[in-house]
Formats: sequence, structure tokens, C-alpha cells
Amino acid sequence: MKLLVINGNPSAQNNAFDAFINELISRSDSAGHQVHRFVLRDMKVKPCTGCFACWVKTPGLCSIKDDGIEIARQFIASDHVIIASPLVMGFVSAIAKNAFDRNIPLVHPHLEDVDGEAHHKKRYDKYPTISFLLQKEPFTDDEDIAIVSDIFKRESINVRSTLGFVRFIDSPVQEVLDAINIH
Repeated sequence: MKLLVINGNPSAQNNAFDAFINELISRSDSAGHQVHRFVLRDMKVKPCTGCFACWVKTPGLCSIKDDGIEIARQFIASDHVIIASPLVMGFVSAIAKNAFDRNIPLVHPHLEDVDGEAHHKKRYDKYPTISFLLQKEPFTDDEDIAIVSDIFKRESINVRSTLGFVRFIDSPVQEVLDAINIH
């Protein structure tokens, strides 16, 4: 399986988070997965400007020339994408959200009905499963988890993917790897 791990940890001092991600990548590699990793804090990914050039001027390709183009390329080439981030004020880090927003070129501008909802048409035949691996804040509660899980389910639908799982780094690494292997 082609696995893409996008590390959205904005702080190099958050050693526990990075250690968990590194262990997951190591075990995924040992399990035979072809793993590609991005550490967003070490990359240049500008925010989406909403210019829609990726739909009308350069279809399928963002007009912003930075690392976001390679992230989108690896995203669509993967079987499973893990977006990993500590929660910051109840949501993924700004750099993780920023990178995810840059996936708009992966769908068409035209809409179609999907189960009674309007969604963008697929640009590609195959889209990866998307999972979210998060680190709780000290005050994260069940309601926060439900809200963020619902948002991620909708985000997955919007890029024509399916949500694999939403898990936290307080889970054993093997359980996360087992969840990856299911999807």
C-alpha cells in the first residue's frame, strides 16, 4: 500500500508527537507499506488564495509554485493518507489545514449530485482513504472529538475520498497500524 503521512506538527519541541509519527512510519515500512512523509513545518506551503486558476487556467494544477504541488501529487498517488496534527484550539494546526486546503485542484469545478448533496466531480478515477491522527489538547472532551470527527468526515467527502479513521496518539502505535491495514 502507498501510504502518505503528512506531519502537521508546527512545533519541533513537541517530541512526543514526532516520536509517535516516526514509530508509526517505521512500523508501516516494516509491514511492507511504501511510505512517503512530509513534515509541513519544514516546507513552504502558501495558503490557497481562492483564485480558482486550478480549475480554469491550469486545470488540476495549483498556480502557486511551492511545495503544495508535490503534496497534492503524492496525495492523489497514495492509497491511504494520514494527516497528523496536534489539536490547536480544537482543530488541526494551521499548517495542516493549509496543506489540506490546497487539494482543491484534485476535483473538477463542476458539481454533481451525490446522495442528495452537491459535490465536485472527480478529476481522477481513484482517491485515497484519508485518516486523521491527532494529539489531544489538555482540555479536549468528547464533544470536541465528535465535532472534529464530523468535520473530517465532511472534508473527506469534499475531496471525493472516504474517511478511514480519526485516532489520537494516546492509542498504541500498533492499533493505528492495524487501522491503516484495514483500509
